[in-house]
Amino acid sequence: MFKNSLVIFLFGISFFVQAQRNPLIVKDSVSQKNWVNSTYNAMSLEERVGQLFMVSVASNQNKAATDKVKQLISEHHIGGVIFSNGGPVQQAKLTNKYQSASKIPLMIGMDAEWGLAMRLDSTYAFPWNMTLGAIKDSTIVERVGKQIGKHAKRLGVHINFAPDIDINTNPKNPIIGNRSFGENRDNVTRNGIAFMKGMESEQVLSSGKHFPGHGDTSSDSHKTLPEIPFSRKRLDSIEMYPFKKLINAGISSIMVAHLSVPSLEFQKDIPSSLSEQIISGILKDQLGFKGLVFTDALNMNGVGVSKTPGDVELAAFNAGNDILLMPKDVLAAKSRLLKAYEKGRISEKRLETSVKKILMAKYKVGLDNYKPIALKNLYEDLNSLENDLVYERAIENAITVAKNDFSLLPVKTLENKRIAYVELGDISGADFLNALNKYTTVTNVDKNTVLSSPSSLSAYNLIIVGHHKSNESPWKSYSYSSSDLKVLSSIGALRTSNLILAEFAKPYALTTINLEKINSVVIGYQNSTIAQEKVAEVIFGAIGAKGKLPVTAHPELPVNRSIQFDSILRLGYSLPERVGLNSSKLTEIDRLVKAGIDSLMFPGAQILVARKGKIVYEKAFGKPTYDANEALTLDHIYDLASLTKILGTLPLLMKMEEDGKLSLNQTFQELIPAYADTELKNVSVLKALSHYGRLPAWIAFYTSTLDKNRKPSGEFYRDKLLPGFSTRVTDKLFLADAYKDSIYNRIGRQDLKSNRYRYSDVGYYVFHKYIEDTYNDKQDVLANKYFYAPLGATTTTYNPLDKFAKDRIVPSEEDNYYRYERVQGYVHDMGAAMQGGVGGHAGLFSNAGDIAKIMQMYLQGGFYGGDRFISSRTIKKFNTCYFCKENVRRGVGFDKPDARTGSPTCGCVSQKSFGHSGFTGTYTWADPEEEIVYVFLSNRTFPSATNTLLVKSGLRTRIQRAIYDAIEN
Repeated sequence: MFKNSLVIFLFGISFFVQAQRNPLIVKDSVSQKNWVNSTYNAMSLEERVGQLFMVSVASNQNKAATDKVKQLISEHHIGGVIFSNGGPVQQAKLTNKYQSASKIPLMIGMDAEWGLAMRLDSTYAFPWNMTLGAIKDSTIVERVGKQIGKHAKRLGVHINFAPDIDINTNPKNPIIGNRSFGENRDNVTRNGIAFMKGMESEQVLSSGKHFPGHGDTSSDSHKTLPEIPFSRKRLDSIEMYPFKKLINAGISSIMVAHLSVPSLEFQKDIPSSLSEQIISGILKDQLGFKGLVFTDALNMNGVGVSKTPGDVELAAFNAGNDILLMPKDVLAAKSRLLKAYEKGRISEKRLETSVKKILMAKYKVGLDNYKPIALKNLYEDLNSLENDLVYERAIENAITVAKNDFSLLPVKTLENKRIAYVELGDISGADFLNALNKYTTVTNVDKNTVLSSPSSLSAYNLIIVGHHKSNESPWKSYSYSSSDLKVLSSIGALRTSNLILAEFAKPYALTTINLEKINSVVIGYQNSTIAQEKVAEVIFGAIGAKGKLPVTAHPELPVNRSIQFDSILRLGYSLPERVGLNSSKLTEIDRLVKAGIDSLMFPGAQILVARKGKIVYEKAFGKPTYDANEALTLDHIYDLASLTKILGTLPLLMKMEEDGKLSLNQTFQELIPAYADTELKNVSVLKALSHYGRLPAWIAFYTSTLDKNRKPSGEFYRDKLLPGFSTRVTDKLFLADAYKDSIYNRIGRQDLKSNRYRYSDVGYYVFHKYIEDTYNDKQDVLANKYFYAPLGATTTTYNPLDKFAKDRIVPSEEDNYYRYERVQGYVHDMGAAMQGGVGGHAGLFSNAGDIAKIMQMYLQGGFYGGDRFISSRTIKKFNTCYFCKENVRRGVGFDKPDARTGSPTCGCVSQKSFGHSGFTGTYTWADPEEEIVYVFLSNRTFPSATNTLLVKSGLRTRIQRAIYDAIEN
């Protein structure tokens, strides 16, 4: 068909360039030619014609149906099989069975555009093309293509009919939509090439579809023949543009659509799949495509219905197609082609060209050395952790902020926010709500409540609406229902609230929305668990916003719209491998904790590990008590005991030091003038916080308030709140208010100890009083105001019964020496209890997730969530060991690893690391060098504080060792 040698030369150069770019295009090697030629020469005419057909089968069909395909293979020499629905193991077995029945190895194909899950159960679904089209970094799309190719190869699939490179310029397109990378030709092209390269790097053939372009139609070619009514100029510049570029990039095959394209095919009602003008004239001659040409499925209505069986297949072959995909009647079609050959309507040269191209493709995917599919570990190989890593990274980069009035996103100043969540759509958004609540308190308000009583939202100043639609397939409904539109309208009418809309469907869902009252729009594209979690992270700034709109979603939201922002350094959530940890090795934590529970060290525990700003391990084990019916959850709250020192008192002291209200050189007599005539007068803040001030370890204040029966004395206590007895120890025990002075008087009477280094609670009583006297406010109020509320540490509190249900709080002990009841919701430490539950050394409650926020703030030099809490200079000052030469390992408030023994850590942490442990069985540690935060919470004191098995076992630091052993070098 070429008219001169120059054209031939140019197309030769084009083919050479394709060969250089595409690893599946094999150069003219001797082995390749020998295999193709020898195989072809050994074939009969029937066998050669049989190679042109790829028939359909489903691994979930009955035996009669699958045996029929086997018969076609063994008796009629079919060249390939395309699998549809079923399961991976069944398909693998069937593939092996079919390959053993075939003289020439079969080419196995699948339509697996977003992964094997497009067709098979028990396999992985990757993001749809529309989602990938929102990603600016095409290497991420390439990685998705590679992972899909890896799965296909493992299952014995040689060609995946992907990528779809249709340009979806018609929002009403019923069959493409989410299968397209978008409406911009350059974006579609860039991502199509990336996807192709990724897939073919795994030796799986690609297929660009649906030529010459199925994007701008409102008809489905499965049901009818859609018309593409545009000029050749328009088609060249839009629809066919990606095909040209992918041909130059070395795409293995092209699938031709069933379309009516009058400007390309002048005969009326000739679909593009049967058009010699389009296939041979344009695709092959003008565009220079040398690879395999597939018809779209020939059992689709778009191709038309012939009076004589086989006419469609013959027309398709004569038009220039190499492989006839899914013919309605393969035997009739084969017979029709054989007769045409015999009558000279098909030349030997024409047949040889297609068959040798097919054989060359088979050689490229290794079918010259065919091996059966290994069934062992097939499910595990197709469902590895690597899938989530690839998916997560893709979603993180796709999420698009399309509107952001007043820079509402990422959400900051959590202390000022009262947030409600309203779920719209017909699929659950529970994962989204759960993820939102990891950052602050978000209240779920039912949409029906909003409809019946819009004032139900009046108490909130920020409302997050999630529109959740089915994630099962890209063809599911994505539109808003009329009732959902009414809910949005009602919320928009509120003048006291800001409104964030999170869209978990394709962007076209926004077309009918009135955006005037919506302040921010975040598009997650899909309703998968990972997408819901990651949108929550974008909203709260744990990750930045990076995506761009691949299509026009609304007149106000044009294609390529992208409002970007960086992370504001809140903790995110990810998989261990994203931050250089090994998931398998981290399972050692599970083993250690379960062994601890079995050994009766504690009834239950929460464990958290974060690295590089990502929480990668967060689990709850066991029960709140040994005889509890319910399991422990991550929402349960623990008494932190001495962790209060670094999580409650220390941040306030650091703030005071920055504000000039405290100096590390100040002495106790300066903090409390009444101590001027005591031995404590010259104890400095620095020495007391470093536990180098010779203070007593603790004072058992409570014992002096017991009667001769060792029960709370009526002199000091009442069983209910009364004037002068307002210090609540438990709900049935109230201490005389006057006793507060007795505590500080007794401290002032203490003698300093001879041993310079002594861990002591006593200094924290002094700091507690100084903090409250300086600010003229309660320490719990101050800590919440300056730290916990803005951090979003919503469970971190003193006296948790004031905020939370009792059954959410883990019991600390069955007290038979002071309170004579189960201690649950009240601080376990007796001294802190006698201060109304708010002590400088104890009294704080929290869960692991919120402790991690405070520790991460420290790790980030005092910065978190867009706010500067403490200067990095101050953090460094307090995280310094000033008396190491005197064998005092402590920092200023923080515990530090002993340089000689490694105690109280695993000995594997850096000297820059810091943390603390608590009497009730708690522990937290942060390491700036490895960027690791570790939290361990248990109630080892339940039912009795005499249980020291946890302490003796070193379990907490053995878990720390397991974390460091999981670091991948």
